[in-house]
Amino acid sequence: MSAWPWPTTADVALRAFAPSYESLLIESAMGVQSLLASPGGNIAAPNQIRHYGEWRIQCKHSPHDRSMLLVTWLEEVLYRQEIHNQWFLDGAVKIEQHDAGLTAVVQVTWVKADLIERELEIKAVTTHRLAVERVDEGVTIQPPDPDVPEFQGPGWYCDVVFDI
Repeated sequence: MSAWPWPTTADVALRAFAPSYESLLIESAMGVQSLLASPGGNIAAPNQIRHYGEWRIQCKHSPHDRSMLLVTWLEEVLYRQEIHNQWFLDGAVKIEQHDAGLTAVVQVTWVKADLIERELEIKAVTTHRLAVERVDEGVTIQPPDPDVPEFQGPGWYCDVVFDI
């Protein structure tokens, strides 16, 4: 996994790294799930039935903004978990670009969320200190916290703060 939590005043934040924007969506979602699950939370227990499907995500209020598409994607992951009992495990993303905006088409693998023991509850994905950026080759992104490694491009990174 390429995502690390870092502390904020009253919330929790996450930094994720990936070689592409599409894989950044997956890494950030896996990072959120690791924040939520208890250390022994049975996320990948072999006896759990895995389900597969396609989730299509669009950001209605900022349809061409990749940062807001990432926020909308993370909101969808949390919504699916709470409302549809779908705990995201992994996926593959394709970004479609239309005149109406960007759509993330995600082939997902999930298990039933009620089988996962949780340690934390996230109320909302915020835009406070939100960063979603492409990093050029040779450019180094400094960590926001000593427990988070620095990142050297090329690739993508995001910083997201969650209300808990």
